[in-house]
Order: sequence, then C-alpha cells, then structure tokens
Amino acid sequence: MTTTAPLSADDIDPVILDEAAGWLVLLHSGEASARDLQELERWRIRSAAHEAAWQRAENMLGAFRQVPPKLGRDTLARLGSPGRRQLLRLGLLAIAAPTASWLGWRHLPWREWSADLRTATGEQKRFDLADGTRLVLNTASAVNVSFTPTERRLTLLDGEILITTAKDAPPTAPPFILHTGQGRLTPLGTRFAVRQFEGSTRLAVFEGAVEIRPAASGQAAILRAGEQTDFTAIAIQLPAPAEDALWERGMLLARNMPLGALVDELSRYHRGLLRCDPEVAGLIVSGAFPVTDVPTSLTLLEKTLPVRVGRATGYWLTVRAR
Repeated sequence: MTTTAPLSADDIDPVILDEAAGWLVLLHSGEASARDLQELERWRIRSAAHEAAWQRAENMLGAFRQVPPKLGRDTLARLGSPGRRQLLRLGLLAIAAPTASWLGWRHLPWREWSADLRTATGEQKRFDLADGTRLVLNTASAVNVSFTPTERRLTLLDGEILITTAKDAPPTAPPFILHTGQGRLTPLGTRFAVRQFEGSTRLAVFEGAVEIRPAASGQAAILRAGEQTDFTAIAIQLPAPAEDALWERGMLLARNMPLGALVDELSRYHRGLLRCDPEVAGLIVSGAFPVTDVPTSLTLLEKTLPVRVGRATGYWLTVRAR
C-alpha cells in the first residue's frame, strides 16, 4: 500500500490559496448563504490541492474563533488578498509567531488579546480581585484591571461581565470605576452586569445602584436594582426591567424570542460559525437553552421547531427549514 504525503502550502497554486482565503472571509463574515455552502463543497472536491487549501483555511478559522469575535473579523477584513494568502501559507504557526514582522501583526487590536483578564469563545471564568470584588467574564470577553492608591478601575474592552463589589470595603477605599467604550460606571455597593456592543453599552443592576456617565455628554443617571438600560457616548435610554444574568449559570432564557435572535446569542458561545437562515429567523421561541452546550441547544430547537441544523464543516452550522 502506498500513501500520499499531504500537500504543503508551497505545493498549492497561489490562485487556489487566494480562493480559499476568499471563502474564509465569507464564512467569517456570517453572510454566506445556503447556495454559497453548496458552491464551497463543489470547490473543495475539485482537486487534492483545493481540499488542502481549505483545510488550512478551516484551521485558521478555528484559531480566529479563540479570540474575541471583533478581533478576528477586523483582522480578516483589514488584510488584503496577499496578506490572507500569506496567512494560509504560514498556517497556525503565524498566529502564534512572537515576532512583529509577521504580516498581520500590526493590524490586530491587541488591547483585547493582551488584556489582564480574558476568555475565549465558549469560555467563562471567575476572578476574585484584590479588594474582594468578584468578577465573572462571559464568553469572548476582555477586561483590564488597574488598582492604585487613588482608584480601583476596570476597563471592559469586549464581551460581558458580572460584577459583585466588595461589601466590606473600608470607607477610605479608593473609588471603584468601570470604563466601557461609551462611558464610565460607578457602582454604589452593588451587583450588576455590563455588556459591550459595537456602539453601545448595556447595564443591568441586580443589587444596589450604579451611576452612568456617558463619555461625550454631561448627562448622568443612577440605575437602581431591577433596572437595565443601554447607553451610548452621548445618551442614556429610559430604564427597563432588568433581565437576569442567567448566563452565569450556563443558561439562556428565551421569552417569545425570534429564532434569529436566539441563534445570534448562541453563536457567541460556538467555536465556529453559527447562523440562522432568514427563512426561519422569524419563528418565535420560548425556553431555556444551555450556553455551555450549544449542540444540545440546537438539538432542542430541532425537536421543538420545524428546523434542522445543517453541518457543512466542523465550524459552520446553519439553522434552516426542515
């Protein structure tokens, strides 16, 4: 019996590497359609070189899902075709390369990657800070911590956190402040959750109160227990009833939620691409879904709704009509 050695990147036509890089960008964008999926499958079986190029692309896709989602998207978007082709040639070693000469190094938002505290996709972590504050990081989150004699400052760079401030902090303790992309939060003996979106921050208060000060406005507001709101750098929305941070216990509670919105939330915990076909995105869902076991959540959807989960690759899943 004879075996064929796997193709190296140097054995693959640059044109094929370019095409694989194009598929990589499309899949990571979340905009690929069912027809795109079929085209990808046909492209992969054209030759051994096509399949080898795709395997390198899929490995790269998996690596990008280990960092906060925005980081991976920004990197792929900013690199041109030669840069993406070079990434496929270098393979996963390029991502771990410590030298600044690596092609994509200067493009990455390393604030998130080098944060003091961070989690990968699908990961949650708990931390006890020096002052007794308890901090829980949800999936794909990043936080910097700076405790000085004059202030205790956290900076949420990406993702979502749950904070329980120290109840026995002395009156002389420096002020506790949380910065987000849109402003500053000052807790007043409290337990609260904060989530960073692209252009806004969401705050939910469960105990005590939190003061909000948007970054580009003189406006300020105090949110009390049982309330939540979204705010931008210039405005604060009216408060609404707070939604429990059930993600801390590994659950996502859907109350008359559109299927598309539910799949978007589950995709935050999936180490790959998870999308919902627009044809079924409007179906209404209610129930509890484990975020720590996305496959089980998807099976629950298949059992209760007229949908099925298409599994194209190890990373790309699509919820579509049965």
